[in-house]
Amino acid sequence: MVGFKYTLCALLLTMVTGTAIAQNNTNSPYTRYGYGDLSDQSFGNSRAMGGIAFGLRDGAQINPLNPASYTAIDSLTFLFEGGVSLQNMNISGSGVKLNAKNSSFDYLAMQFRLHPRIAMSIGLLPFSNVGYSVSDTQAATDPTTGNTADYARSYTGDGGLHQLYAGVGVKVLKNLSVGVNASYFWGDINRTRVLYFPSVSGAYNYNHQSVASVSSYKLDFGAQYTFDINKKHSVTIGAIYFPKLKLGNDYSVTTQMVSNSTGTAVSTTTLKPDATFEVPNTFGAGFTYNYDKRLTVGLDYSLQQWSKTKFDVNTSDEAVREDFNETYTYCNRHKVSVGAEYIPNLMGRSYLSHIKYRLGAYYTTPYYKIGGKEATREYGVTAGFGLPVPRSRSILSISGQFVRISGQESAFVNENIFRVSIGLTFNERWFFKRRVE
Repeated sequence: MVGFKYTLCALLLTMVTGTAIAQNNTNSPYTRYGYGDLSDQSFGNSRAMGGIAFGLRDGAQINPLNPASYTAIDSLTFLFEGGVSLQNMNISGSGVKLNAKNSSFDYLAMQFRLHPRIAMSIGLLPFSNVGYSVSDTQAATDPTTGNTADYARSYTGDGGLHQLYAGVGVKVLKNLSVGVNASYFWGDINRTRVLYFPSVSGAYNYNHQSVASVSSYKLDFGAQYTFDINKKHSVTIGAIYFPKLKLGNDYSVTTQMVSNSTGTAVSTTTLKPDATFEVPNTFGAGFTYNYDKRLTVGLDYSLQQWSKTKFDVNTSDEAVREDFNETYTYCNRHKVSVGAEYIPNLMGRSYLSHIKYRLGAYYTTPYYKIGGKEATREYGVTAGFGLPVPRSRSILSISGQFVRISGQESAFVNENIFRVSIGLTFNERWFFKRRVE
C-alpha cells in the first residue's frame, strides 16, 4: 500500500512537470545569445549550498552532476525527487526597466541500487532556456529623397534544450567510486526579428524567423574518493569531465516581406543552411569536509571551454548569421561555488534538531561576448532548509537565491533575481522484506 501511494505521487508529479517543461522561465535579453541561459542542474540540497556538487555524497538525495555519488545510497532505499522554482526578475539599465515573474520545472529523477557496488539514477533536466523580447526605434534617411523616417526593430525568442539521462555509479574500491551519465538532448530554439516602418504608408516590413531543432546523445563522467581522518572527520574529493559534443540539428530560416498597408506577405523565402552547434568540454573539481555526519562544508570549481566550440551557420547571408554568432564571440565560462549544511542533533527528539540548515554562494562568468567583450558577471547567495517529512524518511527542500547579473559595459543591462526553489525527495525502503513471526 505504501509503495502504491508513492508510485501514484510520482506519476502525478511526472504529469505536472511534463506540462511545465514547455514553459519559459526567463525574460532575460541575454538569452538572445547562444543557447540562452544555461540551467542550474543542481538538486534541492545542492542548490541551497551555492551549487556545490562534485564532492557531495548524500545517500538521502540525488546528485546527477557527479554520477559517482550514486553509490552513496544504501541497498534498501529507493529515491524519487522532483523540484520547481518561482522567481521575480528586475531588469534595469540602458533606459530599460522591466519586472517579470516566472515559474519553472527544475528536475525530476529517481535513484536505486542494482548491486551492493552499483547504483543507478534516471532523470529529466532542463539544459538551457530562451525567452526574450527586445525592441527599439531609430531614424533612417532615404539617400535619394533626403526624407527621414522612423523604423522599429523587434527581437523575440523562446524555447530551450532538455536533457534526459540514465546514469550508473560503481564502487570500484572501498573509498573510490566512478560513474557515467548517458544523456539524450533535444529541444527547439525559435528566434524572430522584425523590421518595420510604422509611419510610412506603403512600406514593407521585414520578418525573419529562425528555428533550430536539436537532438543528440552524450556521455558525462565523474569520480569521488572519500578518506576518513578519524571516526568523526572525513573528506570527499570529486572530479567530473563532460566531453565536447557536436549536436545533431535541423536549422531553418524563413524570411517574409509584408506590406505595411495590407498586412499580407508579398514574398516568402525559406532556407535550410548547414549549421554547426556544439557544447564544450567541461572540467570540474571539488571537495567536501564532513564532521560527525552533522556538518558538511564544500568548494567547487568548473571550467567550460566555450571558446573552443563552434556555434555557426554556413551561409553568406549576414542576416542569417546574426541569429547564431560566430565562434570568436564565445569565451570560457568559470564558476566557483561554496556551501555548507548543518544538522543540530541527529539523535535529538525535537523536530527542529533534525532540520538541515544550508547556506552558500557562487560566482560565474558568461560564455558569450557582446561586441567582442565579456558581457556580464553573475553573483549569487543561497540559503535554505531540508525539512524532514513526519513519519517518513522523505525530505522537503526549500531554498532562496538572490542573483545579481551585472553588465560589464554601460550599454548592457543589469538583472536582479530572487528565486524560491522547492524540492521533494521521497525516500522509501521499497526493497525491505518484512518478516512476520
